[in-house]
Amino acid sequence: MAVNSVNMEMARAVITAAEEEHSPIIINIGVGQMANLAHPTEMVPMIKEMAERATVPVALNLDHGQKFEDEVSAIQWGFSSVMIDASSYPYEENVKRTATIAALAHQKGICVEGELGHVEQAVQYVKDTGVDALAVAIGTAHGNYPKGYVPVLDFDRLAELKAALKMPLVLHGGSGSGEENIRKAVAGGINKINVCTDAFHAAEDAMKAAWEENPSLNYMQIMMVAEQAIKKFVKDYIRVIGSNNQYVYGETVT
Repeated sequence: MAVNSVNMEMARAVITAAEEEHSPIIINIGVGQMANLAHPTEMVPMIKEMAERATVPVALNLDHGQKFEDEVSAIQWGFSSVMIDASSYPYEENVKRTATIAALAHQKGICVEGELGHVEQAVQYVKDTGVDALAVAIGTAHGNYPKGYVPVLDFDRLAELKAALKMPLVLHGGSGSGEENIRKAVAGGINKINVCTDAFHAAEDAMKAAWEENPSLNYMQIMMVAEQAIKKFVKDYIRVIGSNNQYVYGETVT
């Protein structure tokens, strides 16, 4: 599970939830999020320090990097992994951009996630770029779905991709996709699920409810409410995907 975290409270909630559930975890930070609030100057050292103290493995991933300079900056900052999203480009340009980043990142021992617009080319794409993980399109989308809508995922396509690639696959747009879909995706070979919108909503809903109950809550108190809500959300999600109790300090449970 990879959770986008834009401030200290979110990152701490995610890591604490993972520790309590004995689950490895990934902190995601998007390029736009770093530009607006989650400034890497403060966030990266803080997350790395919390990761070093954590009793479970914690990775830090650049989410949806598109510009060369964004990827290089993340590599220099010491992110555990970077995602290069060149899926909007023609295949050849996608390969060129992704392969360049993969070569640079691998020199530093950093993993690379790529994204491909047309999954039919997936095997060749992985061979051409050298990526370590692939974000696949099986029916999810980023952001909010219309109220009451649950996406229909293409599990047959997922099975074909997993069988052909035999590598870690990533599901973007994990928010709002429904517990049954998420469980089936994990069972079908998804190794990393990106979640952002649902984590934001958990904090927002909890803060609104707390203020309605007690309008005099101050900034510190309301941030504590948000942190606890995100922590609960992450713990619940970890249980849904079945990564709880997969790591006891110092060893991986098999």
